[in-house]
Amino acid sequence: MKPLALLFVVAGLALIGWLTARARADRFLRAATRSSSLPGHHGWYVALWTLVPPLLFLAFWATVAPALVTDAVLATPAAAALPPQGFARATILSEARALGAGRAYGAFHPLAATLAPAYAAAQSRYDWIGTALAILLAFAGGAFAFTRIRPDYRARTQVERAVMLALLVASLIAILTTLGIFVSLVVESWRFFRIVPVTDFLFGTNWSPQVIRSSDPGATLGAVPLFWGTFFIGAVIAMIVAIPFGLMSAIYLTQYARPTVRKWMKPILEILAGVPTVVYGYFAALTVGPAIRDLAVMLGMPFASSESARAAGWVMGVMIIPFVSSMADDSIAAVPQSMRDGSLAMGATTSETIAKVLLPAALPGVVAGVLLAVSRAIGETMIVVMAASGAASITLNPFESATTVTKQIVDLLTGEAAFDSAKTLAAFALGLTLFVVTLLLNIVALSVVKTYREAYE
Repeated sequence: MKPLALLFVVAGLALIGWLTARARADRFLRAATRSSSLPGHHGWYVALWTLVPPLLFLAFWATVAPALVTDAVLATPAAAALPPQGFARATILSEARALGAGRAYGAFHPLAATLAPAYAAAQSRYDWIGTALAILLAFAGGAFAFTRIRPDYRARTQVERAVMLALLVASLIAILTTLGIFVSLVVESWRFFRIVPVTDFLFGTNWSPQVIRSSDPGATLGAVPLFWGTFFIGAVIAMIVAIPFGLMSAIYLTQYARPTVRKWMKPILEILAGVPTVVYGYFAALTVGPAIRDLAVMLGMPFASSESARAAGWVMGVMIIPFVSSMADDSIAAVPQSMRDGSLAMGATTSETIAKVLLPAALPGVVAGVLLAVSRAIGETMIVVMAASGAASITLNPFESATTVTKQIVDLLTGEAAFDSAKTLAAFALGLTLFVVTLLLNIVALSVVKTYREAYE
């Protein structure tokens, strides 16, 4: 049975169990003088026992069944003609699997067509075994739970524990995902630092991964130009655009704009956060970059490039304006109206009230928003891939070419170098460095909010 059809069958059995258990509990509880659970709790208890065990089994079966199918195919006489373990053997088996599943209409190797019927037969056999076991588990779990329906049974407690477990698992997903990313980056970075000394990588000023020397690979893998380019584009040029416009838009929307204007302008401003970054990349590469190059030529810089730091930084700044504006808007709006009214009553103008009362009171939230926007900017990929240069340089001229860590990660991982080479492993070292920097920025932002947050009544 197809997986989707099997899920519908299991869900249908769970629905039947819910209805049946609820009806039985309703009959019991009408005669009972006191009960800790409602009929719905008993229904959900049976439904969970009917649904969860087969779903867990199917998740396990999905990881085990492919290996069982392959072993069954290898046990056939036709598999004796397969080559030894290696790439050719894996390719033939992959082609046979695709043919047997109906995902392909031909194979490069004739042996794959010979093994395809064996794959189809084995896959069908194990699919039916999995289907039978899943349905059997659904019936067994539902029957077990159904026999425990009594007026004195605490089904409510069991259901609430199941819900709490589900919430705990959901809350751990983000933590475990972050931990998995960090561990994978550390492992691959450790392999890189066994080839290139960490001091050469962090403090070297020459980045030329195309000409790595086998005798001294660290001489051409110094990442300082990448760190500077990332900081210059994401934390300097982009923030020069994002902070003034984001902060001023938040001040206008909270203090000057009429309710009707705010109702329309705030969603329009936040649309910028929903625009795909590849669209910003096209805009930077096709419109902003050439315009900045023409401007540089007019200013007497004939060698200016359209792949300049300013083009990527400006467009990146426009992209993160909603991040700064939204945090500043919420922080300013959280300041009590009594503080604003008191300042105005003392004779201060609206601009003086904003500068001397509202902004100082909302400063922790504004600073946290800026730091989060910086972490978002230095981790941006598509804009710098499409608008920034691949040339690593340390320069203060925004009209010159510059590159970033994310740009180089893309270039290193899309090349043809071996996966265990220093050139490819350098991408993981860059990713680990970027991960640590963005994590520290987020920690600092949260610390600022926690330390300097004002509690208003």
